Amino acid sequence: MTTTGAGAEAPSVADTVEPPVVTDHDHGIHGYHHQKDEHLKRLRRIEGQIRGLQRMVDEDVYCIDILTQVSASTKALQSFALQLLEEHLRHCVADAALKGGAEVDAKVEEATKAIGRLLRT
Repeated sequence: MTTTGAGAEAPSVADTVEPPVVTDHDHGIHGYHHQKDEHLKRLRRIEGQIRGLQRMVDEDVYCIDILTQVSASTKALQSFALQLLEEHLRHCVADAALKGGAEVDAKVEEATKAIGRLLRT
């Protein structure tokens, strides 16, 4: 501490520096971690849909019926992607925002590019 002209002690720079924020992200825990089992279950269901498509082609099913199943599989993957994106925003981007600095810009840019890729599909 330093003393001011009035005799009161003013905090020194070392006294005002806050310790760094440590979050789950620092320990390698990703946003989807808490729902990992549900995500794996969902992906297995989508995998089953894709196998069903293979079977439909192998069995010479009518093309419109196959396209209907392709649409359902595509929607399922898009829904999964949106859920994962939301978790990324809530966890990884929010973590970067807490810490501040250049990491915030990098995470926002990363998320923006991911959204762009999702929109192109």
